[in-house]
Amino acid sequence: MEESPAVDVKSLHAALDHAREEKGLSWRQLAKELDVSASTLSRMVNGLKPDVSAFAAMTTWLKMPADSFFRMSPSTDEEPELVVQLAPLLRARRDLDDKDVEYLEELIGGAVRRFRADRLKD
Repeated sequence: MEESPAVDVKSLHAALDHAREEKGLSWRQLAKELDVSASTLSRMVNGLKPDVSAFAAMTTWLKMPADSFFRMSPSTDEEPELVVQLAPLLRARRDLDDKDVEYLEELIGGAVRRFRADRLKD
C-alpha cells in the first residue's frame, strides 16, 4: 500500500484549541491573530485541511515546526498511533520540558501496548 504525506488536521486543531484557551482567546480572536477566516478554523473540526498560507500561519503562531503536523499514512483511513497524535500537543505545552514529554510518550505508549495485548487475549 502506497503511503502519502498528510496533514494531521485533528492534532493541529487540538494544538490551536489548547493554545487559544491558554491565551484566553475566542476562535474569532484567534482567526484575527492568524489572519485567516474564522470559517477556516471551523472547517478543520470536520477534518478539512487549511490552505498552505493558513497552515504556515498556524504553525508559526504555535511556534511549532510544520512537520510536527505531518504524518505518513496509508491512503486508507487507518487511525494513526496515539503517541504520534499526542506528541505535537505535548511538545506545545510550556509547562513540560523535554524529559517530561519523553516520559509521557513512554507512559502513553506503554498503556496503548497493554490495551492491545489485553484485546488480543479476549
